[in-house]
Amino acid sequence: MTVNRFNYYGYDRDTYYDCVDLIHTTNRKLMLILNSWFLLVNLLYLVFSGLNLFGVTQERIPFYTIYVVLAIVYDLIVLLFSAFVEKYNTLMVYVNIAIMLSYGILTSMAQPYMPATMFLVLLTIFSLSYIGKMYQMLFLSIVSCSIFLLTSFLYKTFSIAYHDMYNVCIVLILAIGLHYTFQRTRMQQFILYQRDLQIQRELEVKSSFDALTSLLNRGRFFSIAEEVLSYADDEYMVICLLDLDGFKEINDNLGHQMGDKAIQIAGKTILETLGIDLSEKWSFTEKAIKENVSFAGRLGGDEFIALIRGKSGQDEIIPLLKEMLASLNSVRFDGLDGIHASFGVTQLSAKDKDIDSAYKRADEALYASKRAGKNQIHFSEELQAV
Repeated sequence: MTVNRFNYYGYDRDTYYDCVDLIHTTNRKLMLILNSWFLLVNLLYLVFSGLNLFGVTQERIPFYTIYVVLAIVYDLIVLLFSAFVEKYNTLMVYVNIAIMLSYGILTSMAQPYMPATMFLVLLTIFSLSYIGKMYQMLFLSIVSCSIFLLTSFLYKTFSIAYHDMYNVCIVLILAIGLHYTFQRTRMQQFILYQRDLQIQRELEVKSSFDALTSLLNRGRFFSIAEEVLSYADDEYMVICLLDLDGFKEINDNLGHQMGDKAIQIAGKTILETLGIDLSEKWSFTEKAIKENVSFAGRLGGDEFIALIRGKSGQDEIIPLLKEMLASLNSVRFDGLDGIHASFGVTQLSAKDKDIDSAYKRADEALYASKRAGKNQIHFSEELQAV
């Protein structure tokens, strides 16, 4: 194993950073769990010191009060500022470790006639919990143990300090071994989770998008459209049906391969004109439902459909569709002298509780465009070219 792979728990750097979001999320959850436990322990000791129970005197009240306050402040930061905690995850982990290990060191100093236990317990807990980088955790463990031993030899008798040194050496070796083993296993779990997630995303894409055009397939388009209708209030939206004119002639005269090419170009033109971003297809369904974005689908063959959002009215929709039609008409390659298309458009109204009625109106407008000579845009409200 190389030195670099040891730092990433036996994996390469790229694999580690592929999992870094999961690492940060896991650490943030552990911060809350461990610090809440730490808060509870100090609250109990605060009660014991107030009542002089179990040998915990009232002189310790300020000490426990300080750590109770620190634990509360830390918990509030983790709960209320999750974005900050995720961004500065390593720093927050170090702060948490520093708070608790300083607690263990100061507790040891307050009991000069007893071997330390709290510090060793906290060191073991951290070795099994937080995941970072092996060298960083090694450095932090060795530095904290060195500070602990220094205070032990300064404030305790030699025999007790020697006992602390023996215990800390044993626990440190154990903690390092446990940390590497546990975090390597956790990394393996993260990697398996990432692979499962990738498989789910690929299945989502395959089940949602048309392979030829990258547009939504018929079923997923209508499913998203129904969801959008259920969320929308007074938002201005239109349904646009688009059918390529003379597509059979393209197939007959230029071949089916050229026909597929024409369909691909039409799909690309729709995406570009409407500004549809499909860089993350696996999350597009959720984005299309929750955000004010347009989306489009292929109904089959040379038929397409789009739900256009983010416009205030026909005065914005008409130039957009004219731009789309002009882009299609300007296509020239391998004997293909432009792609002609008929458009049928209808506005979605508050009465449209499902997509079927709007689809029917857009379909009527599409056939009106065909009857009027094709390669035109018709709105169902007027049934005339624009």
